[in-house]
Amino acid sequence: MKKPLKPIPKFKSESEERAFWESKSNDTTDYFDWSKAKFVEFPNLQPSTKTISLRLPQNLLDRIRARANRLDVPYQSLMKVWLAEKVEEISAQAAK
Repeated sequence: MKKPLKPIPKFKSESEERAFWESKSNDTTDYFDWSKAKFVEFPNLQPSTKTISLRLPQNLLDRIRARANRLDVPYQSLMKVWLAEKVEEISAQAAK
């Protein structure tokens, strides 16, 4: 016999709701019957991006483009990966 589901509480804010679901004492199986869950796809969902203008020395841009060409990736994609890696590295160092 399945246990009855608890009603989902009303929250005053998104942060209050987030804290509720992040709490280890709250198990989603107390509130949802996951056996009835359905897989959903969002085919047109795209991560939000912002276009920026960035001035680089020509020799630096040439070197980045050459490296991207050797890796067979678009140079802007390579730059995004490098920036993300560097930000992650700096964040990890700052957390120590």
